[in-house]
Amino acid sequence: MSNLYVGLMSGTSMDGVDVALVDFSKIKPTIIDSKTYDYPPELVRTLNSLCASATNEVVAMGQADRQVAEAFAHAVNDIMLKNEIPASKIAAIGSHGQTIRHHPSGNNGFTLQIGDPNSIAVLTGIDVIADFRRKDIALGGQGAPLTPAFHQAVFRHYLHSRVILNIGGIANITHIPSDAKQPVVGFDTGPGNTLMDAWCKKHLNQAYDANGSWAAKGSHDAQLLQKLLNEPFFALPAPKSTGRELFHLQWLEQHLADYAKNVSSECVQATLAMLTACSIAQQVNQLQGVEEVFVCGGGAKNDFLMECIENELVETDLYTTDDLGISADSVEAVAFAWLAYAFNQDMPGNLPSVTGASRPAVLGGYFPAH
Repeated sequence: MSNLYVGLMSGTSMDGVDVALVDFSKIKPTIIDSKTYDYPPELVRTLNSLCASATNEVVAMGQADRQVAEAFAHAVNDIMLKNEIPASKIAAIGSHGQTIRHHPSGNNGFTLQIGDPNSIAVLTGIDVIADFRRKDIALGGQGAPLTPAFHQAVFRHYLHSRVILNIGGIANITHIPSDAKQPVVGFDTGPGNTLMDAWCKKHLNQAYDANGSWAAKGSHDAQLLQKLLNEPFFALPAPKSTGRELFHLQWLEQHLADYAKNVSSECVQATLAMLTACSIAQQVNQLQGVEEVFVCGGGAKNDFLMECIENELVETDLYTTDDLGISADSVEAVAFAWLAYAFNQDMPGNLPSVTGASRPAVLGGYFPAH
């Protein structure tokens, strides 16, 4: 079997699809190519609407399921053409899909990702491994985060205790002790970019605050920051995961409505950056012996946010995963290529110490192209 895999990932920000073409023939994966493809604007609007209850949403979801699959397939076909690699050389595509709901807790907890894997398989001519999260939930887990198993396999160092910090729409951490006998711990810390992006969209009509330049013009409001940090999620023990179901623009605006002091829009943006930084740092600083933090995801490009995080960390060096040989932009896409590889190798893709599942399990379902 070929050792070439494609990974597809679209996160909470819903801004497009990350694709990575990866070779797993060696101990450390080799990234042949990676790229981000934007969603069509109309699809972005549909996906955002699907994150909340609405009329006729089942029909809208069914249509978006196919549209996301088409966007994913286009990304795969384009990167394959660019690298002159035929579909027959690829063992499988690992597709995360697009999360539109994530309610993992309780007897009927669930998570829902769209992006029909059957359509991806047909449109690319490549077998697809998808639906990675629901097996973990069936085993009593959170179904998230799933990248820590990949982080452990690729980023563990026998001398240094590390944290891999992914800052997408939601931020999550993976603590990888240098001692392989110690369990890996990972969980969502809270908002990453999602609140900053929503506030920026409302006030500047821009998708995100490039380099954090708008936030840098303001100064954070300490009282408002503490009010936001009083959200009960931050005090919950791991395992835990969250999403836009909790941290959304209406959540922020309700807090602002209850806040007597008038705060400028740029100061709110600075406060949101500090909220992300503080909620991350509070969790990292409680971990034992962490020496290095490596950041990946879109937040790694936000200079202001990175400065805020570095100021909040205690005796911990801050880097990006580029320093480990995998671009900060492509880590999650590579992780889902690895999960497809793990499926074909009959390897567990979850870590019960992370998700709370009752046991390790091979994750995903198989969707053949032929």
